[in-house]
Amino acid sequence: MAGDLGLNVADMHATALAKEPQSTRSGSAECQLHNVAALKGRAPLRSTPTAEVAVVTPTRLRPDRIAYLMELYASLRDQDVSWEWILALDGVSVDGVPEIMRTDARVKVVALPRPVGAGAARNLAMNEVSADWLTTSDDDDVLPSKSLSVRLNYAQKHGLGWCAGWSADLRPDRSLTTWRCSTPVGFHEPGDVWRHWASPDSTIPMGPTTLMVRTDIVRASGGYAALPQGEDYAYLVGVTGAACGALLPTVVYHYRKHAEQMTAQPEYPAMEQQARRFAWNHGKHLESLSVFRPGVGSAIP
Repeated sequence: MAGDLGLNVADMHATALAKEPQSTRSGSAECQLHNVAALKGRAPLRSTPTAEVAVVTPTRLRPDRIAYLMELYASLRDQDVSWEWILALDGVSVDGVPEIMRTDARVKVVALPRPVGAGAARNLAMNEVSADWLTTSDDDDVLPSKSLSVRLNYAQKHGLGWCAGWSADLRPDRSLTTWRCSTPVGFHEPGDVWRHWASPDSTIPMGPTTLMVRTDIVRASGGYAALPQGEDYAYLVGVTGAACGALLPTVVYHYRKHAEQMTAQPEYPAMEQQARRFAWNHGKHLESLSVFRPGVGSAIP
C-alpha cells in the first residue's frame, strides 16, 4: 500500500516541478498560448522517429474548439522532451486539421471513417504509437511547461510503470485552480489507486489525463473501456492496477472549464452513474481475483 515506502516528499518536490499554488493567474496576454501567431517563434518542426512520449488526442474538429486545439498544440511545442502526437479524428475529414499540424512530422493523424466515441478513438490511435511512454489529452485542454518531462524522468529514475500529477481547472478568465485528488502523493503499489476510491459515488481518485504510462502496460490492460462516457475511469483503474507508480505533487495538466465541454452538457448525467459503477466494479473484481499484487510491472524503490 502507499505510505512513505521510503519516499521523501521533499525529494519529490526537488525532482518534480515547483509546487503550484492553489489558485493562480496565467500571466500577461503575451504569455498566453491561445494566440496562434505565437507559434511562429517556437521550436522548428522536425521529425522524431524515436519519440520518448506519445500524446493521444481524440477530436471531432468542432469549429468552436479549433482555437483550443491550437493552444494544446502550442503547449506541446513548448515541451522539453521528444514527442509524437496521435490525433484521432472521430469520424471527420482530415481536411479540417489546421495546416500547421498536418505539416509537422511529429503529428500522426488517424482519420476514422465514422464516429466511434472518444474511448474507441483513443484505442484505435494507439495502433500508431511508437513511443515507449504514452499519455492523453482532450482537444480543449493544455499541457503546462515540463508536463511530459517531469513525469517521464521521475518514472524512469525509479523504474515505475506509470507516473501522474495533479490537474488544475483552467477557467475562461485564465485563472487556475488546482485539484488535489484523494490519492496521496507518493509511490503506489498495483491497485492502490482504486483503494482510494471509496465508492462509485465518490470523486474519482486521480485525474486519468494526468497519467503517463508505459505503452506496453496500456496495451496489455486493454486500453479504454467500451463505454460512451467515463471510459477513462476504467482506464485509470486498469493501468494503475497493472504496475507500481507514483503521484507527484505538481500540476501536469490544465483542464479547461467552458460551456461547451462534454461534462457540462445537460445529457451528461444520464449515464454517469452507470459508467462509475462499471469502473469501480472493475477494480473491485480485479482485487478479488488477486490481480493487484505488489511487484507487478515494476518495483517500488
